[in-house]
Formats: sequence, structure tokens, C-alpha cells
Amino acid sequence: MLERAILLAPDAIARRAAALTDDPEQAWMLRQPRDIRASFVRDAHGQGEVAEQAWMLRQPDHVRESYISEVLEAAASA
Repeated sequence: MLERAILLAPDAIARRAAALTDDPEQAWMLRQPRDIRASFVRDAHGQGEVAEQAWMLRQPDHVRESYISEVLEAAASA
């Protein structure tokens, strides 16, 4: 319940939470605009990895590209 509330929180609160997490994927999501986070909660949160992957594939190019550069490529270079 708390995770959902943070995902749906105003941008300033979500960005602060992003700074406090060690998980790059969670931090990335929390740095996204509120409408993107709300879409994730509505369409994928708590529904498993397949739902999350499908959600990501349905996102605009700029969202997918930011995930690739900020999460996937960052992990590969770490």
C-alpha cells in the first residue's frame, strides 16, 4: 500500500523517494512524471513481470529510451 501511495504521490515526493532508494529501477520509476507512474500503477503494478514488461513496451520511445540508458546501460557499466 505504501509503495502504491509513493508511486502516485506528487513529483516532489516521488523524486525525494527516488533519492533514497538503492534500486536503480525503482529510482527510475520514481523520477518519471506522475502520469507515467500512474499508468504503471493502473496497468502493471503488482501484476507480475509479464505485465510490467508489456507496460514498458507500450510506453512512448522517450520513456523506453530513458529506461535503457538510466537502468540497463548503467547496470552494464557498473
